[in-house]
Amino acid sequence: MPAGDPITDLGGAALSAAIHAGEVRCTEVMTAYLDRIDELNPLHNAIVSLRDREHLLAEAAGCDDELAAGLSRGWMHGFPLAVKDLAETKGLRTTSGSTMLAEHVPARDAIVVERMRSAGAIVIGKTNVPEFGLGSHTYNPVFGTTLNAVDPTRSAGGSSGGGAVALALRMLPVADGSDYMGSLRNPPGWNGVVGFRPSQGRVPSLPVRDSYIATMGTEGPMGRDVVDTALLFATQSGWDRRDPLCVAGRVEGLDTLDEARTTLAPADPDAPLAGVRIGWLADLDGHLATEPGVLATCESRLAQWAAAGAEIVPVALPFSHDELWAGWVTWRQFAVSSGLGVLVDMPKGRDLLKPEILWEVDNGRLLSAADVNRAAVTRTKFFGAITGLLRTGHLGAGVDVLALPSAQTWPFPAEWHWPAEIDGRSMDTYHRWMEVTIHATFAGLPCACVPAGRGAEGWPMGIQLIGGPLADLATLRIAAACELAAS
Repeated sequence: MPAGDPITDLGGAALSAAIHAGEVRCTEVMTAYLDRIDELNPLHNAIVSLRDREHLLAEAAGCDDELAAGLSRGWMHGFPLAVKDLAETKGLRTTSGSTMLAEHVPARDAIVVERMRSAGAIVIGKTNVPEFGLGSHTYNPVFGTTLNAVDPTRSAGGSSGGGAVALALRMLPVADGSDYMGSLRNPPGWNGVVGFRPSQGRVPSLPVRDSYIATMGTEGPMGRDVVDTALLFATQSGWDRRDPLCVAGRVEGLDTLDEARTTLAPADPDAPLAGVRIGWLADLDGHLATEPGVLATCESRLAQWAAAGAEIVPVALPFSHDELWAGWVTWRQFAVSSGLGVLVDMPKGRDLLKPEILWEVDNGRLLSAADVNRAAVTRTKFFGAITGLLRTGHLGAGVDVLALPSAQTWPFPAEWHWPAEIDGRSMDTYHRWMEVTIHATFAGLPCACVPAGRGAEGWPMGIQLIGGPLADLATLRIAAACELAAS
């Protein structure tokens, strides 16, 4: 990674403290980050639709004036923030990586953007995504391909690939993202940062076409460490009357920097994982095709956690993998065809959308009501099976979190659309290689992704930590203890 700047090397919590202590001005922060973007973004292509420097510096100067008058908007006061290009930003292009929306400028912010602005962030641009977020590889016909932070010949993952790369390369202090099939887990895992998929409903969603059918996507945070990630999660989450399926209440204990550090700190720093039981699902008893070295890298990290007091428990998932995948594919095709079918039907729509979108929409339109109902029943049964493995469950495993790799393969060449095979096993769909991420999503459970280390080629891998229903804070606490144990 190229040498940093003292300002851009500060994590989110440290940067906030420095700004509020008057140790660094918001204009200095903005200048340092824009210089870093000018240096690195031309190669990695993580940040798109970047706003004019002069206007951004003027906004940063306004933040300095507010602090001088004793006013702070929040912990992100003066932070440069590039928003994922799937989230609507008032007055700033939101393309979703599609030529059909290449000039789309929303009239309002998404709820999550409203909240980050209210906490003090200055929106400087957007972060790159796959077309409409489909596929865990960040490339599209509007802005091109985002390249991995560690190896720019390799994929950054997706769909939060632009945010993860910008964060890893110190072009942003924190980054927002969203997650449907691992989009807050695969990109952080492949770029050496932290991601967190909140419980379904923790972060309200608006605008959306349909708020009532149970969804699988959610917005969420990424950070350079767990504390930064938790602080951004606290900003994004909480009830909003505009989202009818939003979870009431909010996660307590993360409102201030000091409070978050105290809340996430382990009782015993010398044995931060004492008493924690981690259920290791590995490759699901050989069901998942996994590239050599992935499991070994994760297991080396698990050994470090065991040395810090954790009990690592091999666990088998008591559910048919084939039934789960069939239910997942049905539900995803139903959702994608409902959401993007209108674009397919537009003049030249089929010519302007990538084949993977057409595959989802065309198959979704073949589904019957009975097919969708069957998938919903599968999803319900699966929730009972996976939560039964946790401490409060009924299947006897009694673990605190379930662990899986964040991806089944190392970052693949950036010119590929997706890996056609893994370790000699063919992938029958464009997303089969990310099957490892569907479990937290389908059950709506919180899931943190923390670094597992690097393999023989130097590429990063992450570990997913799946917590119990609405156990967001408990999952973040375990992730913070895992982070400390690996330091």
